[in-house]
Formats: sequence, structure tokens, C-alpha cells
Amino acid sequence: MGQAVEKERLITLLEPAVAAMGYELADIDVHLGRRGVLRLYIDRAGGVTVDDCQRVSEQVGALLDVEDPLPGAYNLEVSSPGFDRRLRTQAHFERFVGERVRIELRDAREGRRNFTGRLTGLENGSVLLEVDGEMWRLPLNDIAIARLVPA
Repeated sequence: MGQAVEKERLITLLEPAVAAMGYELADIDVHLGRRGVLRLYIDRAGGVTVDDCQRVSEQVGALLDVEDPLPGAYNLEVSSPGFDRRLRTQAHFERFVGERVRIELRDAREGRRNFTGRLTGLENGSVLLEVDGEMWRLPLNDIAIARLVPA
């Protein structure tokens, strides 16, 4: 099973548990192999403390022990999404309208895959991005990764 499939399966498993604790599961990283790591990025209004990360780590760790969704050994890490947080869902993009973002597409569009500009909104499943005075409409499904650009 590919790591993208693993990631989506883990998000489906973990998102409700994290939400029930009052946090948003902003994103996860899955790196399997000899030194596997499962990294969760959590957020909530007012920010995330070390104690929040510990609480989520304990709860999610217990859930992972029961469900055993990943093969082999791995370390569980929980942290805040940081200043350059990833934008994964439509709600993430809506929340950060007006901010500068960096977007990488899965496939090139008009000869380019990378865009950095001001997120102006969403419309019909596409992100509206102003790049150097030019408006781009980038379908959410075509975005490989999107991040906020710290000021």
C-alpha cells in the first residue's frame, strides 16, 4: 500500500479522535521503513502547547495500539503545524484567504508547477491565487502540496 493511501487511511482513523479532544488534525506525515515515523500536526484556536501535544500523543498512541494500522515499528510525534503550515482541506484554504501561500501542483499547468501568491478565495472546487498581478484558478484535486508563506 502506498504512503499516500496510508496517509488518507490514517487521517480517516485519527481525525475523529483528535476532533473529539477539541483539536484539528491539520495534517500528518507517514514515513515507514526501518526508522518509521508517524507525525501528527494539530491545531486549535489560540494555538497548541506542549501539554496539548502530550495529551493527543497519549490518546492517539492508545488508539494506534488497538487498531494497529501500520506495519512495523514507528515513532509517534505530535506537534503544531508551525508558521509554514500545510493547507490540506477546503476549510484550510477558506481559513487563510488573504494570506500568501506556496502551491505545488501534481502536474504542470501552462508550463509551471509552482506558484507563490496571495490566496484570494475558493470557487467551484478551485483555489483562486493572485501571482504577480495575474489570477490563477488551481483545482484542489490538482494540488500536491500547499503551505502558508511566513511573513
